[in-house]
Amino acid sequence: MIGFPALDMVAQYSHITSHVKDRQTLEEFEFPVEYIFKDVPDKAIDKHRDPVAVTLEAMDRCGVAKGMIGVDGEEGLKALVEHPDRFIASIQGDPNEGVDGIRKIVAAKEQWDIRAVTLFPVGYNPQVPINDKKMYPIYAKCAELDIAVFCCAGVPGPRLPMAPQHVELIDEVMYDFPELTFVTRHGCEPWADLAVKLMLKWPGLHYSTSAFAPKHYPKAIIDYANTRGADKIIYGGYFPMGLSLDRIFSELPNVPLKDEVWPKFLHENAARVLKLDR
Repeated sequence: MIGFPALDMVAQYSHITSHVKDRQTLEEFEFPVEYIFKDVPDKAIDKHRDPVAVTLEAMDRCGVAKGMIGVDGEEGLKALVEHPDRFIASIQGDPNEGVDGIRKIVAAKEQWDIRAVTLFPVGYNPQVPINDKKMYPIYAKCAELDIAVFCCAGVPGPRLPMAPQHVELIDEVMYDFPELTFVTRHGCEPWADLAVKLMLKWPGLHYSTSAFAPKHYPKAIIDYANTRGADKIIYGGYFPMGLSLDRIFSELPNVPLKDEVWPKFLHENAARVLKLDR
């Protein structure tokens, strides 16, 4: 999970803040989860520089070979065209768009060879739970196209109701779509133990560490990666939103993963899920 600096952060996150109600988020925050992060990298980046160049420099500095980006905006499309060897395409799905949303996914697959559809259940307006019937056409199409779903799960950072992202809702989805590759985003907390149980149960279910600084990775996830879950846990970033790549990679050496788990965590699991051998 990687992106590009925003020239206007308020506009960038208006799709979230348009249905937030608390005054602090609306009047004080440029980034709707500023209360969680000590520093927001996006706020310190020179807005006069090419956003794609800024992200590539950070990737090069920290040894990141490839990043999965959204191709919903101008910078994402520019990055994919100019640097196809460095970026992998995904698109944000919107279950409230109905058939039009499915058409967008198909078109993005044909034009940009997207490898994933990303979902943000609490961020839609109206919200759409993980197991809602409006989500099912997206799951069916992703299973048909053999592309992964990356879905936020657990208590969200933005001050929005959390119910649509309860981890237990994933169980029904995996039951109905056993062919689907489903990757959770943003921690699954406080239900990390439940996420582990569900990953043991469902072969297509995975977990990414997006939006979490390495020192805050849940213990249940680390323990699972070091035992039966070495093939299920995928590195995820959060640049330039809440975490710089420099911070992430300065903390990673202190994560107590076994030596044989590191290549899977940093590369092999993502390469398999995103089918980078194609």
